[in-house]
Amino acid sequence: MTTSPRLSALLRTSALALVCAGSLCAAQAPSAAATPTLRVAIGGKADFTTVQAAIDAAPEAGAVILIAKGTYREIVEIHKNNITLRGATANPADTIIVDDHNAGENGGTLHSSTVSVYADDFHADHITFANDFNHTHAQVSTGSQALALMLQGDRAVLRNVRLLGNQDTLFAGHHGCMNTAGKDCSPARSYFADCYIEGNVDFIFGDGAVVFDRCEVRSTAHGAGGYITAQGRVAPDEPGSVYVFNHCTLTAETGAGHVFLGRPWRPYATVIYLHTVMGDAIDPAGWHEWHEGETHSLETATYAEFDSSGPGATAANIAQREKFSKQLTAAEAAAYATRTVLSGSDNWDPEKVR
Repeated sequence: MTTSPRLSALLRTSALALVCAGSLCAAQAPSAAATPTLRVAIGGKADFTTVQAAIDAAPEAGAVILIAKGTYREIVEIHKNNITLRGATANPADTIIVDDHNAGENGGTLHSSTVSVYADDFHADHITFANDFNHTHAQVSTGSQALALMLQGDRAVLRNVRLLGNQDTLFAGHHGCMNTAGKDCSPARSYFADCYIEGNVDFIFGDGAVVFDRCEVRSTAHGAGGYITAQGRVAPDEPGSVYVFNHCTLTAETGAGHVFLGRPWRPYATVIYLHTVMGDAIDPAGWHEWHEGETHSLETATYAEFDSSGPGATAANIAQREKFSKQLTAAEAAAYATRTVLSGSDNWDPEKVR
C-alpha cells in the first residue's frame, strides 16, 4: 500500500501550540527553530511540550486546547470528558497530530491509533489527525492497520477535520457493543461536518452511530481495490448502530482501483448514503461480501442509498448494484435524518454544538 502524496506533503517539522481552558488563552508567534510548545491557562499559566501533556493538565471538567500551526508527532489519549482540540487557523492542514503506530507491532488494530478518545463530548475543529505508517514503513505488508483516530466516547463532534491514513483510518464505535453481541450496549454517537477522510481498505469502520455531513471521502491508491466502510453492527436489535453519509462526495486517487461503498465487518452492518456524489472509481456493484465464499453477511446487512449521483451512480451502475442492497424512497430516507439517528434519550442535537 502507498501513502497519499497529500499526506507526505503535510508531514513537516512544526512550531508551537497554544492551549486554552475556558475563555483564557494567549497567542504566541512560532519561531522556525522552536520546539513544539503548548500553553495552558488553568488559573494561571503553564507550558507543555506535547499535546498529551496539555490534556493531562486540563481540569477534569474539560478544556479547549488551541494548538498553533505545526506538526506534532506523538500518540494522544483522551480520558477526560469535554476536551476540545482546535487548530489555531481555519485551515486543518496547518495543524497536524501524526504518528506511525500499526496493528502488527502494537497489540492489534485498536492499539494503533494516533489519537484515541475514550471520553464523552469530545470536539475537534480545524485540525488534522494522521497515521503515516505506510509512509515510514513502505515495505511492511502485514499488520498494516493503522488508525488516525479512534472514537469510543459518546457525543463526539468534529468540524473541518482531516483524517489521513490508508487501512483503518477511522474507528467510530463503542468497545462494549461487539463484546456483548449488541445486548446492553449503547453505540457511541459521532457527528462529522465538512470533514475530509482518506484511506483505502475498511478505512471507516466500527459499530457506532455516526453521521457524516458534507464530507469528502477519498480513496487512496490500492492495487486490489478498496472498501470505504466496514460497519460493525453485531445484532439486529443493537440500538442505533448505523453509518449515514449525507450530502457527501466520494473521490479517489488515480490507481485506487475498484472502490466499494462497504463490506460488512459484522453480520448486521448498516450503512446509508443520502444525496451523495459518487466518483467513477465506485464499483457498479457498490457493496462486497466480507470474505466472498466464506461469509454471507450481505444477506443480513442493511446497505442502502437515496438520491445518489455522479459517474459512480449512473442509472446503468445502479442497475448493477449488489442484489441485497436497496434504493430508498424519500419516506424511507427520512428515517436517517441526523436528529433521528443521533438524538438518543438525551435529545442531543450535534448540529447546534459549536
